Amino acid sequence: MACKLWFVLSVWLLLAPSEAGRQMPKLSDKKLCADSECSHPILIAQALQDYYPGDCRFIPIRQGQLVYVYAMLKDRGNLFWAGSVQDSYYGQQEARIGHFPSSVVEETHALMPASTEVKTTVGDHTHTSTCMHYVMPSL
Repeated sequence: MACKLWFVLSVWLLLAPSEAGRQMPKLSDKKLCADSECSHPILIAQALQDYYPGDCRFIPIRQGQLVYVYAMLKDRGNLFWAGSVQDSYYGQQEARIGHFPSSVVEETHALMPASTEVKTTVGDHTHTSTCMHYVMPSL
């Protein structure tokens, strides 16, 4: 009986549908950048409040941090931007690029016009659901 139960359990584990590897929905089909590779920052913004991301497509932001914005997602009313955050002391936090709501930052310095429309790719923001959730360390 135990052997039969083990066999059924093994088959069920192999055939059960898995959430791992499932694509997350795209945030946008187009983005506005300073150039066709989105390699130059458009503006520098300062965080108005802390932002704790729900998944790995987004970056955590602490109030007061500077954010270098590289792209503005276009399709949903510019609700999300893509950028890089660096701690106040270079080296305390590794710079990461990700998305964040545009409402949590305030533009402080315009650098280049966001005049180039670029199609988003799968690598831009459709990671699989197996990505790790980031926990913001306390100060």
